[in-house]
Amino acid sequence: MTTGNMSAMGSGDEHVAEVMRGLVRHLNCLNEDNKATRKRALEAIKKETIEKGLSGGVLQEVFSCLLKPLLKCMSDPMERCRETSILMLTDFIRCVPQPEDSLVYLMPCLTQRLGGKEIIEPAEELRLSIMELLSLTVEVCGKQLAPYLDDMIKILQVTIVDPCPDVKRESCKCTVLFAKSVPEHFHMQAESLVKPLMQSISHQHSRVRVSVLEATGAVVQHGTGKNVDDVLSHMAQRLFDNSPQVRKSVTIVVGDWLLNMRDRYSYFHKLIPLLLSSITDEVDEIRLLAEELWRKTGEQWERENEADIKDKMDFLLAPPPLYPAGVERPGLGCRELVVRNLGRLVPAVSHDVTDWLVPTRVKTSQLLRVLLLHAEDHCTQHMQPLLATLHVACGDSEREVVANCREAAKLLGFFVLPEVFLQLLLDHVEASGSSRSPWTPLMVLAAALEGSSGPLLGPHLQRLADTLARPDVCQESQQPLYLEQLVACVDALLTQLGRDCGTVSLQLLQVLLTVQSLSTEQVLSDMALGSVRRLCQVQGLAGVPELYRQHMAQLLGWLLASARDWSGCSPQRLQLQIIAEQSGPVLGEFVGQLMALLQVCLQPTTDPEMRLSIFTMLAKLLLDVGSNLDSQGCFGAAAEGFLCEVLLPNLVWQGGRTAGALRTAALSCLLALLHGGSLTPGQLLCVEQKLCSTLLGGLEESSPTARLFACRCLSLLLAKVGASLHPDALNKIYPELVKRLDDSSDQVRAVALKALGLWLSSLGEDYHPHLYGAHLEFLFQQLLLHLDDPDGSVQEQVLGVLKAGSRVHPALLERETQAAKDKQRSPAYCEQLLLHIHSLPRGGAVEPAQPADS
Repeated sequence: MTTGNMSAMGSGDEHVAEVMRGLVRHLNCLNEDNKATRKRALEAIKKETIEKGLSGGVLQEVFSCLLKPLLKCMSDPMERCRETSILMLTDFIRCVPQPEDSLVYLMPCLTQRLGGKEIIEPAEELRLSIMELLSLTVEVCGKQLAPYLDDMIKILQVTIVDPCPDVKRESCKCTVLFAKSVPEHFHMQAESLVKPLMQSISHQHSRVRVSVLEATGAVVQHGTGKNVDDVLSHMAQRLFDNSPQVRKSVTIVVGDWLLNMRDRYSYFHKLIPLLLSSITDEVDEIRLLAEELWRKTGEQWERENEADIKDKMDFLLAPPPLYPAGVERPGLGCRELVVRNLGRLVPAVSHDVTDWLVPTRVKTSQLLRVLLLHAEDHCTQHMQPLLATLHVACGDSEREVVANCREAAKLLGFFVLPEVFLQLLLDHVEASGSSRSPWTPLMVLAAALEGSSGPLLGPHLQRLADTLARPDVCQESQQPLYLEQLVACVDALLTQLGRDCGTVSLQLLQVLLTVQSLSTEQVLSDMALGSVRRLCQVQGLAGVPELYRQHMAQLLGWLLASARDWSGCSPQRLQLQIIAEQSGPVLGEFVGQLMALLQVCLQPTTDPEMRLSIFTMLAKLLLDVGSNLDSQGCFGAAAEGFLCEVLLPNLVWQGGRTAGALRTAALSCLLALLHGGSLTPGQLLCVEQKLCSTLLGGLEESSPTARLFACRCLSLLLAKVGASLHPDALNKIYPELVKRLDDSSDQVRAVALKALGLWLSSLGEDYHPHLYGAHLEFLFQQLLLHLDDPDGSVQEQVLGVLKAGSRVHPALLERETQAAKDKQRSPAYCEQLLLHIHSLPRGGAVEPAQPADS
């Protein structure tokens, strides 16, 4: 040693001795009972040491002398004294060149203050200061703390669960520093910190949760790796945290594990889902961070396994022929990581997608889509569990879950050959009736069809259409979701195959007809009709009627096959109605087939409710018969058979309200038939006897509407063939009409009066007034009674009818009028009638008169 060094040491020792001589009195005061004295002593020591700016060597020696007194002051009853001593210790540790020399005394003291079963330091601020002192100690001492591993762990186990949030955060920071400082020793005790960390990972303060996640990352990273399972579920829960910073911390920690954990290959199947879940985070920063970490993970795996995947790196870099537009393809390493772990990932996804918490189900459905995007054609090996998962998830009550799963199913269409997914999917579609959500197989099928391509689907088109058109498929459920997915399947086929759908046009039309017939929502019916129009467009047809012209014969035959078994709940009756409404004039080209169908389904032995529905539909058609049934002028030839074989048998009286409603519907249909003019006078005369008998019976119906329809039918019959009827036939009609003059319905009375006017107008040369005078006398007497009706409008109508009848037998009417005149409340109408009779020319043949317009 040189003389200069010796002299320097000597001068340094002298300086230390000088400083210590100045501190003796203050050190003695630390033992005083007076709190203020101890406080002033500590402040004086600080002023004479830390604040003096002593050199490193001197400060080191002074610190060695002051360490024990300062540590003793950490137990001082006065909080201010404890605080000052802690701050002084912190300053000394920061400033001295060899802080590790103090560890032998410092660490036992800190362990006593913080590492016991009970909290010795009551002040939260001081516990925080002590933890800051410990963190600083770890920073400056580093590996020198290895002998104090047990003490550090004791302290951290307690402070991580400290009631004070700031203490928790500082403890987590200290944990990270310590793990990185002594990694070769830390792993032996790392496991003991997992439990306290997991107790604090859901703390109400987001900053605490972030710190706990960072500490957990370090503990697992530098531990034995056996604690991954203990923390994974807690980490996964933080993916749903409301704080973006917490979710970002999860992403960073998991990404670091995937890149740097020693035993990461054993945990890829558990860590990959956590990082991939962040790829779908709603915050762009987190999403981009997760994508970057995942890319690095894949690239690192490529480098580490280059020999195993050399062939794939050389030949399989091009994307598959079908790939989602606008989606960046993951790198080879990322894809391989998913493919090699997919067998373990799918069961976990299947489990979590049915979780009772909505956020979990949403996140899992997003993860499923990401996994399938990576797996590509390797999905084929896992189709059974994947489809089972999708079928369950597509029935979820949460719309976002369903949307994500539809996208996942669409990816199956991109990556899996149709012969594979159709073999499984169609079986599920056919067996969907036993499911609680029968629409889910159809939803998955529709999505897969959307993802596939026309050339690949072409060979399977016939089977697809036949399956969808099967009654146990397209008529399986009336639930709107089920019907909506049927339409979605048809739309997917139309989109993918276009004109090729012409070969299965009939089956697709049958499906869409069924949807319209079963739907109770107008929006869904309009959706199906829109698909019918698309079916026309892809075939180059001018419109919907052209499509029906192409298939009408098969459709009517399709309906005829089951017509005998139709009921009020059968969709076929509504299908017939839809065909009739949408085919328009084309219906007139197939009248023969339609009549054959009606004769079967409208027999009196079939379901009344079903017949009621069809008669109502036919009434609307017959009112405008020229634009539908008679568009080709062929309906007239079938009209008589329709009347005799279909309508009249359904007008035979039967008891019950349903039977009465059915007769009313049949009468409305008969009225429309007569009004439309399809029956010629000759045809009416051929069935006049049956028809009149039926209509006269209809006048006695309990329903006012039925009586009204019967009266109108008689009016039309008299207007068309009344003059050709035999007098005996005419004489059977008027008494029943006279009864209706006392009907409870004013409409029925008015129509009955009009019919009586037509009856009088129908009397021709064969009707001899003197021979049938008794009939006329009775009729005139009844009409004259109603000429005194309280209702003025009825009086006017009766007067018009009597004026029309005055031409038949004026003398008889004059006599009866004179006899009734004095009996009525007001003779005014009788006088008008007599004036009219007197104005008639006398003599000559009696000509039928036209009734007054009522």
